[in-house]
Amino acid sequence: MTKFGLYTKSPKIPFETHLYGLDEPIKKQLIDLREFVKDLGRNVIEEIRPHRIAYSKTITFRVFLDIKPTKEELIVSIRIDRKNPYIIYKVNHSLDLTDIKKEIESAYNNIS
Repeated sequence: MTKFGLYTKSPKIPFETHLYGLDEPIKKQLIDLREFVKDLGRNVIEEIRPHRIAYSKTITFRVFLDIKPTKEELIVSIRIDRKNPYIIYKVNHSLDLTDIKKEIESAYNNIS
């Protein structure tokens, strides 16, 4: 974001900073989720924050996904719409991401 609130393609905090210190399976899951979310549409905005990664649709206040990486798990918060609270999943290396990806896609499609 620039000082005028406009989106720029070069984040101040690189995505790779969130990969340091993660267990290898968690690192792979984070990269997999990132690629999946970015493939949802050209209007997906990734905002790298110091302790988490937020994804929104078109403009930054319409966040539909928030991922907080920790050493041994990912805390994935999905917001289906603005009226309901986030649904929170704790993803460890043994969890299949198929159902979570369906929830993320649904949230992306429902957010306006």
